Amino acid sequence: MTNRYVIKFSKDGYVKYTSHLDMMRVFRRAFKKTGLALRYSQGFNPHPKMGFAQPLSLGYASRCELIEFETQEHHSTEDIMKKMIGEMPEGIKIISCQELREDVKSLAADADAAEYKIWIPSEMTDEELKAALEKYLAQEEIITLKRQKKTKKMAPVNIKNMLRHLEISKVGEFAMIKALLDCGSQSNCSPELVIASFCESAGITTPRHEMEVERLNLYFVSNLQF
Repeated sequence: MTNRYVIKFSKDGYVKYTSHLDMMRVFRRAFKKTGLALRYSQGFNPHPKMGFAQPLSLGYASRCELIEFETQEHHSTEDIMKKMIGEMPEGIKIISCQELREDVKSLAADADAAEYKIWIPSEMTDEELKAALEKYLAQEEIITLKRQKKTKKMAPVNIKNMLRHLEISKVGEFAMIKALLDCGSQSNCSPELVIASFCESAGITTPRHEMEVERLNLYFVSNLQF
């Protein structure tokens, strides 16, 4: 029997500027300090069997971060929760822990979509924002620049079919976009692509560093719930 688990956690505050590799180190140290022995891969360069479902870009907050891992011995999810909560730095909150069935492939491979909130300071009214979004979505193609994995060069890409649902509203001084986007190995749309293309279409010139992005949820092909 494979002892597979998934921990769901949130991150906010300064910890959202922690890189993916450093976040992996945070959890590796936590597992070591709690005595939860991880299983390792075979071969010349063994590494612990753990990984994030879909790592976030630097600076994103999240209500739904998922890390899957395997342990050498079976533990109750309550025991894992209790031990890990005490080892988390400020800004990381353990929400839940559950076992993952053996027949489920990796979460990274099973990921299908992600839901976000995007906060953009704007003087536009609610009516103006809704009209701008309607105009944006009415385009036959939504072209923006995306960095290519192989060449690392920026190239134009049409993201319209990657946008599953977008809605916008005025919240205080912000335009708040709620977005459901493709997320996974087959098709992946970063909120950055939505921000760049929507702001260009709507004539919004707010500097990027004044905007905030938060992930709300992750969805999977096999309808896993966390």
